[in-house]
Amino acid sequence: MADADQGPLAALRRMLATLIELARTRAELLSVEVEEQLEYAAKLLLLGAAAMYFGSLALLLLALTIVIAFWDSHRLLAAMLVTGAFAATALAAGLATARRLRRRPRFLSATAGELRRDAAALGDEDEGENEGEDR
Repeated sequence: MADADQGPLAALRRMLATLIELARTRAELLSVEVEEQLEYAAKLLLLGAAAMYFGSLALLLLALTIVIAFWDSHRLLAAMLVTGAFAATALAAGLATARRLRRRPRFLSATAGELRRDAAALGDEDEGENEGEDR
């Protein structure tokens, strides 16, 4: 009976159990990464919306204050300068957003890295087993 525990069927069962455990671990990693990405995106959207709202309100009031301050002397120039400042700020924000999007980490990069390591490890094991058989 001890020989049956060490036979090819038992080895196949152990290998299958190992593969199932490996798949379960990778699925958990995938789940964690998806949750992290969703949380990151939600926080980014919420903070971005708040920044845009309050920033826009502040800029509107600043623009109004500047135009009122120069109402008697150079109201048209003041209004054009404020508009130009808004346009320059919008351009800078757009460029910063594009730069940040280019630098973001790849989606599921940790999962892909782990799967590459798994494939490499399985490839090394196969080579090691083949070398052991040749001796």
